[in-house]
Formats: sequence, C-alpha cells, structure tokens
Amino acid sequence: MIAVSTLLVMSFMAYANVLRFSSEAKQLADIVDHVAARSAELLTLALVTNSTSEAYVQMPAAIGSKQYWLQLRNDSTRIWIEGGLGNVPVEGSEIHAFLPGKGGASGHYIGGYGAACIRCNSVAGFVQIQLTNSSSGV
Repeated sequence: MIAVSTLLVMSFMAYANVLRFSSEAKQLADIVDHVAARSAELLTLALVTNSTSEAYVQMPAAIGSKQYWLQLRNDSTRIWIEGGLGNVPVEGSEIHAFLPGKGGASGHYIGGYGAACIRCNSVAGFVQIQLTNSSSGV
C-alpha cells in the first residue's frame, strides 16, 4: 500500500512539474513575441524614415520563480530574437521569433527589474537594432 501511494504521489508531482514548465515556456514565448512585435515596428520605422528610434517594453521580473533572458541575433540573411530560462543567454534557443529584413543585431536582456530598451537606427539602408536593460545605463 505504501509503495502504491508513493508511486501515485510521485506521479502527481511529476505531472505538476510538467504543467508548470509548460506554463513557463508559454509565458516566455509570449514575451518573445511581444518584444519581437515592438522590434519589427522599430525596424520598419527606421527603414522608412532612415532614422533612429527607441522603445521601452515593460518586462516581468521573473517567469514563475525562474530567471529568464532575451537576446537579439542575426546572420547574413535575417534577424531574430530568442529567449530562454536561466540567467545566461545561450545560442540555439528553441523559443525565437524572426524579424523582418536583415541587418545587424546585438544585445541581450536578463530578466529582473526594469524595462527592455530596444534601439534601432538605419544609415543608408543598413539597419542596426540593439536590446539592453533600461536600468543598465547603456
């Protein structure tokens, strides 16, 4: 009887952990999508007006009880934003969103207090976008 009870309790605990992780991954994906949408607006504005602009996106301090991060990346053909759980950005996250166009992208945001700051500029058709923490002073 004790063995069966222990198995049931452990099964329910594992199921609860899976549900919690699924919820955290969904919330992180929503944050990535929101920042990607704001970034796409700035990229479009910079390309059309050949100017510099910035936006601040209020971010949650944590996802559940976990730290999270976002980072902007690019290669020769596209720009994307990716996110993950933890306190150190790593390459190849499964949660990412592609941005329109191509150009340079840099910077990251580590979850905590403060907004994410997105800066975008365009010079002669080349777009550069940067992501920082508003409280970092960069």
